[in-house]
Amino acid sequence: MPEEKPGTPSIARVYDAMLDGKDNFAADRDVFQRLAAVYPSLPAAVGRHRAFLERAVTWVSDQGISQFIDLGVGMPTPPLTHEIARRERPGAHVAYVDFDPVVTLHFRARVAKGDERITVIDADVRDHAATLAAAASGIHLGEPVCLVMGALLHFLDPGAARALVSAYAAAVTPGSYVIADAGHGDGEAADRFFGLYSAEVTPLYNHSWDEFRGFLNPLELVPPGVTEPHAWLPGRPDALPPTPPGQAQFMVGVGRVP
Repeated sequence: MPEEKPGTPSIARVYDAMLDGKDNFAADRDVFQRLAAVYPSLPAAVGRHRAFLERAVTWVSDQGISQFIDLGVGMPTPPLTHEIARRERPGAHVAYVDFDPVVTLHFRARVAKGDERITVIDADVRDHAATLAAAASGIHLGEPVCLVMGALLHFLDPGAARALVSAYAAAVTPGSYVIADAGHGDGEAADRFFGLYSAEVTPLYNHSWDEFRGFLNPLELVPPGVTEPHAWLPGRPDALPPTPPGQAQFMVGVGRVP
């Protein structure tokens, strides 16, 4: 059984603390509180990011996709991808991937138990070939899938993030989709936030908007293209106001593999 390390903050548990979840320790909550002190808007930004993922999974399901691979999933905080997808596609299959054995232990014990349409994979998502080979135990890779890269690309430097999206897009069937987002900020507060997280947990990269758009170049972007979470509303022409300067935000996009 994997060993929990309560005194060492982890990516998954700090994220769970941001979501007001229960799968975290004092060390994780301490990091979150210090991050929120730098960016008081952090909880609201994370909430908008989660709402985007829910809308995007729902929209992709409406396009006829019933297979999802959730990359770097973190602790099982609802609503989970399979719960969202099955509202539209009751038979949806979902593979959850993470390199943290504690995360995958939680998913196997609490989410996948008794559900043959859920696969839990211990893998480093940076190894796309190994990840997809493992996912093939429950996902038919000869048919379109949706790759969910929620709050993932900001853990990779620009070159690695670009290569990751390109590798997965090249490996899946045309007609597949990618849902992606990444945290972003400007100014002194952003420098402090990304520096604190990098020092306390793991390196975190503040990609620019142009860099993030470049990551999604292999895809046909779904309108409205790359935008903020609350503005990603396909079929809705109304423009929503941008996040005020100096506040935490996310960059989001959904693309189809041509």
